[in-house]
Amino acid sequence: MTETVLSLENVVKRYGGLAAVDGLSFAVARGEIFGFLGPNGAGKTTTLRMILGIIPPTAGRITVLDSISAIPVRHRLGYLPEERGLYRKMRAAETIAYFAHLRGVPARAAKKKAHELLERFGLADFARAKNEALSKGMAQKVQLLATIAHEPELLILDEPFSGLDPINQTTLEALIRDLKAEGRTIIFSTHVMQHAERLCDRFLIIASGRKRFEGDLAAARAAFPPRLLLRTRDPVDPLAAAPGVREIVALGETTDGEREYEIVLERGADPQLVLKAAFEAGIRLSSFERAGASLHDIFVALAGEKEDEQACAMKEAAE
Repeated sequence: MTETVLSLENVVKRYGGLAAVDGLSFAVARGEIFGFLGPNGAGKTTTLRMILGIIPPTAGRITVLDSISAIPVRHRLGYLPEERGLYRKMRAAETIAYFAHLRGVPARAAKKKAHELLERFGLADFARAKNEALSKGMAQKVQLLATIAHEPELLILDEPFSGLDPINQTTLEALIRDLKAEGRTIIFSTHVMQHAERLCDRFLIIASGRKRFEGDLAAARAAFPPRLLLRTRDPVDPLAAAPGVREIVALGETTDGEREYEIVLERGADPQLVLKAAFEAGIRLSSFERAGASLHDIFVALAGEKEDEQACAMKEAAE
């Protein structure tokens, strides 16, 4: 039976007449990487702060590690806030040890753990460097190591990739995978879909304070209209009349003179009928494949300012 480490039930947070979070419910299982996705201003940070007990909800119930408040179990949690900040004059190893000690690790063990983490992540040479002398990427690594030094069961990362260059983003992705392999449960918020697509076991999409989807990528794709990608030198106009074809989008010309098209199908349509129509029309295809929707496509459909028929269908599938 899957153990739930975090659950929200109809959580609301109002500021005057504004509902920053509006009836939000979801659950996170032990050992999974859970993506908390949404555009800027969607209510992600407000929700994370309610989970951590930094601000109280207006209504609803939050359970963290079997506690109705994060305060009694705070030593089992790790939190990397969106607003970064280190004590500028403190040295890197001292910083990690200090925060570990604050969370209950004995002083000597905290110092040892700090040096072990710096060694493990290639920062041993900077153990005595002052934080003010570190590059932005290194400083962010130090802050993350300070977040995990007490070996939390549940790790909450708010926009952890913000401001990092591609190399440091890749390093952080590897660290998140390592933490999962050690049995940690990880929640991270982001509005960059590539990270979530590569890392998440499941994800939640929130927009305007409301849940738009909760589940895995396969479930989201199943509710998304199927698409076909094909290449040909021939006109594809006859395919517009094929059963189930919703739209044909020209993607451009390839380097070898062919043209590439995307064919959007109605939900439940059979791609083989499109292939049959191509053969009957004498369209010579050099490539024909079914393409699953990217998380970016799904995110735009669900979190865009205007909800279309497709987004409504996906929300119904998630409920």
